[in-house]
Amino acid sequence: MSLLTPHHATSSSLHPEEAPMPLTNFGVDELASYQPELTAPKGFDEFWQRTLAEARSHGGAVKVERVTSQFALRTVEVDDTRFPGWNGEPVAAWLLRPRGVEGPLPVVVTYIGYCGGRGLPTEHLFWSAAGYAQLVVDSRGQGRDTPDRGMGDGTQWVEGFMTRGIDSPENYYYRRLITDCVRAVDAVAQLPGLDGDRIVLAGGSQGGGLALAVAGLTGDRVAAVMPDVPFLCHFREGAQIAMEGPYQEIVKYLRWHSPLRVRPTFETLDYFDGVHFAQRATAPALFSVGLMDPVCPPRTVYAAFNRYAGEDHTMTVWPFADHGGGCGSNPPAQLAWLRERGLTPEA
Repeated sequence: MSLLTPHHATSSSLHPEEAPMPLTNFGVDELASYQPELTAPKGFDEFWQRTLAEARSHGGAVKVERVTSQFALRTVEVDDTRFPGWNGEPVAAWLLRPRGVEGPLPVVVTYIGYCGGRGLPTEHLFWSAAGYAQLVVDSRGQGRDTPDRGMGDGTQWVEGFMTRGIDSPENYYYRRLITDCVRAVDAVAQLPGLDGDRIVLAGGSQGGGLALAVAGLTGDRVAAVMPDVPFLCHFREGAQIAMEGPYQEIVKYLRWHSPLRVRPTFETLDYFDGVHFAQRATAPALFSVGLMDPVCPPRTVYAAFNRYAGEDHTMTVWPFADHGGGCGSNPPAQLAWLRERGLTPEA
């Protein structure tokens, strides 16, 4: 198998001689069958139903401003977009579309990796070049255009975002961020030229974990989901074996606190674990994994993949990849996968 050619398999059935030993010392066959005993909290579904109902109760219109001229782009239209997220607070996004195409177009809703924001629209031109609309969602508190007003809750945390508000599910940072990401899907209905029946969720690392969470919370409103090297899955395993990256913030937090904090910390994280969202997601899914990923170790990715509820779910295996996954080879693989499922601008 060429390293430039992704391997697709619903069971990730690479033979051991075709791939190196993963970072976790699990062989590919073990990864393909890896299903740790993880049970969602009894109040998981009620918690998220209540959380999203509260956010939607604030209402609010989506606001759009055409800003293409600021970026000297000739083939793409760019709209600076604001939609109501957690607590009705405005969340920034870029809406990019191929110029001169009225639609309705399939839309790729893109979530961003850890400590990143929506950046500049010139960083996100692939999907519009392929004929799709793209909604690039800022991450509250991480991106420069969407502040997180919930950060000042008095809870102690270490640097980063992983332990902010970790004293309870109600206060936890990712309750706010995941809510924003669901509300981005709600916003599609108010944006002109988009096809609400062809919403594709995408993102890498944290963005992949967020895409997986939204897929589990929006049901059949989503046509497909593409989580790349997803973060926010199987938290305890990530904290125990990840050699780099944000899972280490949990380790540092628990190292600084009493051992009595271990159980309640992971009880909070259970409400945000991608494994539980995967068990509730049914849209066709294209995952990816880097078998040498020190940030999101393969076991954490496969824990979610192997519990995914939808019948059509595929893993792209990058045998020698670290957290970069397939890098530049990945978007063409995603595009081909969408075309196989009829999710094309021409359809």
